[in-house]
Amino acid sequence: MLQAAGLEAGENPDLLSLTDPELIESIHLKYIEAGSDIFYCNTFGANRLKLAKTGKTPAEVISAAVKIANSAKTKASRTAYCALDVGPIGQLLEPNGTMLFDEAYDIFKEMILAAEGADIIVIETMTDLLEAKAALLAAKENSDLPVMVTMTFEQNMRTFTGCCIESMAMTLSGLGADAIGINCSLGPRELKPAVDKLCSCTGLPVIIKPNAGLPDPLTNEYNVLPEEFGQLLADMIPLGIKIAGGCCGTTPDYIRAARKAFEGKKYQPREFTPVSAVCTASNAVIIDCPRIIGERINPTGKKRFKQALQEHDLDYICNQAIEQIDAGAEILDVNVGLPGIDEKEMMLSAVRAVQGICDTPLQLDSSIPEVLDAALRVYNGKPIINSVNGEEKSLSSILPLVKKYGAAVVGLCLDEDGIPKTIEGRVAIAEKICKRADALGIPRSDICIDCLTLTCSAEQEAAMQTIEALRICKEKLGVRTVLGVSNISFGLPQREIVNRTFLTMALTKGLDLPIMNPNIASMTSAVRAYRLLANIDKNAQEYVANYGGETPAAAAPAVKQEDMTLGYAMSHGLKSDAAAITAKLLETTDAMEIVNGILIPELDKTGAEFEKGKIFLPQLILTAGVAQSCFEVIKEHLSKTGGGGVSNGTIVICTVKGDVHDIGKNIVKVLLENYGYTVIDLGKDVDPMLVVKTAKEHNVKLVGLSALMTTTLKGMEETIRLLRENHQCKVMVGGAVLTPDYAQQIGADYYAKDAKQSCDIAKEVFGQ
Repeated sequence: MLQAAGLEAGENPDLLSLTDPELIESIHLKYIEAGSDIFYCNTFGANRLKLAKTGKTPAEVISAAVKIANSAKTKASRTAYCALDVGPIGQLLEPNGTMLFDEAYDIFKEMILAAEGADIIVIETMTDLLEAKAALLAAKENSDLPVMVTMTFEQNMRTFTGCCIESMAMTLSGLGADAIGINCSLGPRELKPAVDKLCSCTGLPVIIKPNAGLPDPLTNEYNVLPEEFGQLLADMIPLGIKIAGGCCGTTPDYIRAARKAFEGKKYQPREFTPVSAVCTASNAVIIDCPRIIGERINPTGKKRFKQALQEHDLDYICNQAIEQIDAGAEILDVNVGLPGIDEKEMMLSAVRAVQGICDTPLQLDSSIPEVLDAALRVYNGKPIINSVNGEEKSLSSILPLVKKYGAAVVGLCLDEDGIPKTIEGRVAIAEKICKRADALGIPRSDICIDCLTLTCSAEQEAAMQTIEALRICKEKLGVRTVLGVSNISFGLPQREIVNRTFLTMALTKGLDLPIMNPNIASMTSAVRAYRLLANIDKNAQEYVANYGGETPAAAAPAVKQEDMTLGYAMSHGLKSDAAAITAKLLETTDAMEIVNGILIPELDKTGAEFEKGKIFLPQLILTAGVAQSCFEVIKEHLSKTGGGGVSNGTIVICTVKGDVHDIGKNIVKVLLENYGYTVIDLGKDVDPMLVVKTAKEHNVKLVGLSALMTTTLKGMEETIRLLRENHQCKVMVGGAVLTPDYAQQIGADYYAKDAKQSCDIAKEVFGQ
């Protein structure tokens, strides 16, 4: 609508609230009169980073936009509500990027505080679950307005950072969103399967706000007409949607058609029963059968682990995580409590580090509320908190955190008087914890009761009491159950025999979450065998996959740091270890042999897994980051030995004139640099002649151009034309609105559908 009214390519649309308020108001009115019940303020990109070069503050722009929206409301012939529109910042958060969670939170908070007069807050077009969480927390903590959150999913039902629908629903619901849904990226036909999935994953109102199909780069026209759009939206009513609208390309004609298609139709309520589950952004673990919690990230009785905490050796902690996951752990307990260290800082570092190298959900293990609060803020997904107990101090400080962040929680059957000697005493404490959780609105599906494993050598009768109390809690209270298994055998010989037998006995009585060492093969095999015998592992698929060889599968042996290979360190995201191994290799191996024989093949392997959908963008970036640490070591070595650089070639990249989007371009830069190329990044909104000048000055063989909007494709075409006239090189292009056919039409040599393909193109151009 703004482009049709004369918005120039590259012009900041948010500033029109200051320079042309009449235009913005007229567009609001057109949408309201077409049938919109909710309309978005002109604030999508009004954050401090995107406004940095304009001389305007978010407060100025947002207050003006809300004022215009309220003026439109008073002039409209029907009632409508105005929403503060909060879009993504444009940078990736740690560990995938460089922006800190707290910085993102502050950016969103600034927008929220400026929105006085808005009726609703809408957080939309998010692809990073952690960024959506930062925005939602900023809204909930600084405003009383209803908050709706929509994320952008591809046809594989994941965002481009790999977030799955189950994790999005679980996390945002738990954090207190009032409605959640899907917007942008695709048309209504393509998004229907994702909407169906989302409706099955949440009890909240579901929003669907698709594009008007897909745009034609040549005509800027979308391929779904208004009447068809309205009917396709109406076809989703039986799925259980409650709020419907339009994103890119949906002019007032589309809203009018949707309104007509919805006439006489009612919201169709859907059945939803909360399930016990935890998640990271890309992996949801449903606790519908026994799930193994790995216990090894814990300093108790571990001299080497204590040393790692004192030395802030995060790679050691990450390696402990990797070993347990490889051995069968489905959730990881993270306990970094040690006298003499800053537990809060260490917990934050550990959570970021472990979440950076794996997608296994975590159990945050601390008795200090401040530590848990800090970790819960930066955790990407829904974790378990370990733990709360029956003491008033614990109940009043821990359970509110569980509620605020939508976490699951372990409830320990002890109180001010210690651990009860009787079964009835333990069950009574479990009931007390559940009742307090009920009062806060924490569902029973998020409560895991630990009846506490006592040492059999000291209190032999307590073993059966624990198992019986577990059974009663499970049946009577409708909760999940958890036990620290290895406590049972302290002080006894052949502890593994006792642990395995106790584990099996507890499983038959309803143990859901054994906290154990998965590296002990007999323990992990006991859980898998139970799943088989209890008819959980259908057709014995898991059991056969693990034990179907000629010899029983053993737990993965621990990889000691001194025995670790560079390939292992790279594939598992161990940056410091990879750099140290590279330095050691350089003592006996030629630098280019390391680059071409190890670094590049390992990057290629990761890229191939990304192409197949086995891993997602965070893992791709992680491996690239590890490679970068290796390249830095190699460059430093060569500078000292006079060996020259290790660059595989120089590439110029930029986002073209008129386009201010650069996340995709920035990811391309990271990957190209870590394949050994020198990348000259000209930034965004780049004049075509600057591209030509830079390409000539550095005599580059390859130029990469990015564009996200159809209106800026002309800038891409102009840049290619000038390059052809002034410099001989290859040109690769990429961006959401581009197609291979259009890339060919505007004279590009290559179309890169993603960052990984840009690396493949570079290898072809530079003959590697």
